[in-house]
Amino acid sequence: MLAIKPLSFFKTDPSQPRKDFTEADLLSLGASMKTLGQLQPVGAKSDGTLLWGERRLRAARLSGLSELQVIITDRPLSESEIRLIQLTENMQRADLSGHEKWQGCAELMRLNPQWQLKDLAAHLHLDPSMVTRLLSPSKCIEAAQAALCEGKIGISDCYAISKLPADEQAGLLAKKLSGASRDAIEQAGRKQRTAPAAVKVTRIKAVLPSGVSIVASGEGLSLDDLIESLGEAQREAKKAREQGLDAKTFSAVLRDKARKGGS
Repeated sequence: MLAIKPLSFFKTDPSQPRKDFTEADLLSLGASMKTLGQLQPVGAKSDGTLLWGERRLRAARLSGLSELQVIITDRPLSESEIRLIQLTENMQRADLSGHEKWQGCAELMRLNPQWQLKDLAAHLHLDPSMVTRLLSPSKCIEAAQAALCEGKIGISDCYAISKLPADEQAGLLAKKLSGASRDAIEQAGRKQRTAPAAVKVTRIKAVLPSGVSIVASGEGLSLDDLIESLGEAQREAKKAREQGLDAKTFSAVLRDKARKGGS
């Protein structure tokens, strides 16, 4: 039923997906509504609780309008139906933040545990691949979710981060927060995902082109461990040379330090 109601009739729904409203945007919308009229009615339940159109209601109040056109529904609506109406309306009428889109989609999946991603995509009239991206923050570490909430990263960044195991996500997040582009984040994530598995051995022998052989032994050594160990050995060798030690004494000193726990 289409009706015209005073602004006092309406009640906002604190659970609706859109959380952020900027005064400049609302003033601009209100000025437009005064000049051109209300182009789209808001929607509400019979008790005045808004189903969609809170942005228009806020703009009307801020701009001094006294009434709004409203579509009133008397049909009982489930919580899932209400959230679906609100999320769809907001995504079509004005851009939600990435965090708001994620939260809205995640809530709909929670309210409809029988749904698969394709079901949510169908209800929101979106491509399933887009829904996968919108829900990707759910697979991210809390620090990435917080950065999304604060507007420091976007959904595309979360999607790239979510493809990595949780224990590898912090590095990619730090890279993004330090100023890396979205493409750089995607490339870095792709490189990490395609890196060869770290094979662990107890002994690594490297015969260099110069003919010198370097042997590393220990519990569960990987190539990364070898690289780190060689760097440590190089630093220790330089220190020994500065102290005037020869190779034999250097070896004995390192052996003694290892026996004492590196002190």
